[in-house]
Amino acid sequence: QVQLVESGGGLVQPGGSLRLSCVASGFTLDYYAIGWFRQAPGKEREGVSCISASDGRQDYADPVKGRFTISRDNAKNTVYLQMNSLKPEDTAVYYCAASHWGSCGWTDYDWWGQGTQVTVPS
Repeated sequence: QVQLVESGGGLVQPGGSLRLSCVASGFTLDYYAIGWFRQAPGKEREGVSCISASDGRQDYADPVKGRFTISRDNAKNTVYLQMNSLKPEDTAVYYCAASHWGSCGWTDYDWWGQGTQVTVPS
């Protein structure tokens, strides 16, 4: 059974940090691009960061550049999102997703996790 499970969300004060994890089961992450997305209440889902399968190329949405870092540990079948200098506008449910295309992008993802809540109070 293919599954992506996110964890690591929570309540953090502005300026704080969290590290989200995305663990895959039922398939090997090595050949998949992984993206992190988020959806805030009343807003559309948006791409946050992605990492390619082969060369590890990374991309970040402008609002998180310089604050968030994506990484992957293929041996653990896990992708991480390190989030620093968190702001209230980062509050959202964060999802990871896997794309068989292998290249970092914001569309064409095959599988999605259930999400983890990140709350940064104002």
